[in-house]
Amino acid sequence: MTARGNTNGRGRLADFLPYQLSVTSNAVSSLIAQRYRARFGLKITEWRVMAILGDAGEATQRELTEATLMDKVAVNRACKMLEERGLVARQPNSADGRSHHLVLTGEGRAIHGEIMPLALEIEREIFSALEPDEREKFRAMLRRIFDQAENTEPASRG
Repeated sequence: MTARGNTNGRGRLADFLPYQLSVTSNAVSSLIAQRYRARFGLKITEWRVMAILGDAGEATQRELTEATLMDKVAVNRACKMLEERGLVARQPNSADGRSHHLVLTGEGRAIHGEIMPLALEIEREIFSALEPDEREKFRAMLRRIFDQAENTEPASRG
């Protein structure tokens, strides 16, 4: 057995890049969620919906699901919670009578305005481990990996 606990020449799960991306993303999301929950009573899914609406102005639940890459059930729950709290409102969708546009309310916009500086502060804190040129290279690499994943056909099922 080697020092890494591996005798068959294959990498361990901890060395598997998709696993590393996932656990890193979860660790960052957990840190952010703790701060958002403590200060604003928001879960990370709720904040993601608010962030998209803050940028887009309005969106349907389907558009939110696509933009966040979250499960539609999670988006639905987040939207319902935000609506119950008065942070999001539904408006008729003239292009599709079966769906609604979701928009931030005045209170929702106010919280969004408070959260954005906090989000940028957390980002600076996390990325302080990298030099400025490393940050830019990392962002570019993530964009390329995302684009590759988006453009790769899923394996056919046998």
